[in-house]
Formats: sequence, C-alpha cells, structure tokens
Amino acid sequence: MFLHLGNDVIVNDKYIIGIFDLEKSSVSKYTRDYLSAATKQGRVVNCTDEMPKSFIVTLDSELTERVYISQLNCATLYKRSKNNKI
Repeated sequence: MFLHLGNDVIVNDKYIIGIFDLEKSSVSKYTRDYLSAATKQGRVVNCTDEMPKSFIVTLDSELTERVYISQLNCATLYKRSKNNKI
C-alpha cells in the first residue's frame, strides 16, 4: 500500500523504516547531525510549505535512503498507515 505524506508525495509503505516527530527528536544532537548530513547529501525531500512536524525515513529496493519532511504529525501518518492495511 501507499502512504500520502503531503503535497502530492506518496511512498510505498513497505519501504518506510520509521516515522519520527521532528520537534521531539530534533532535541538530540545525533538526530540534528543525521538530518544535516542527509540534507547535504541531497537525500531530503520536503513535502511541505508549512511548518514541518515529522520526518519519514525510507529505504527502497536499491538501498537508497530518503528522508521526507512532512507537515503531518506522526499520529496522523500512523493512522493512515493502519487504515491502508484494512
């Protein structure tokens, strides 16, 4: 199934490694360093023009890692992923 992340961006949910709350997780220096490195390497896809609330890490079949920044919160994305399974 597919998960809509915002602004017409959809990913295959079997490639999702994790969905993270941006505000809570960016407190950690390690997360900030990870996001900074991903940005520098061009692996970040911005799915929002609004205030970002979450980031989603994916790994596709070619082992290409991507980080999606979304305006949707983690609970909304989680509910959407569970509703897709029904």
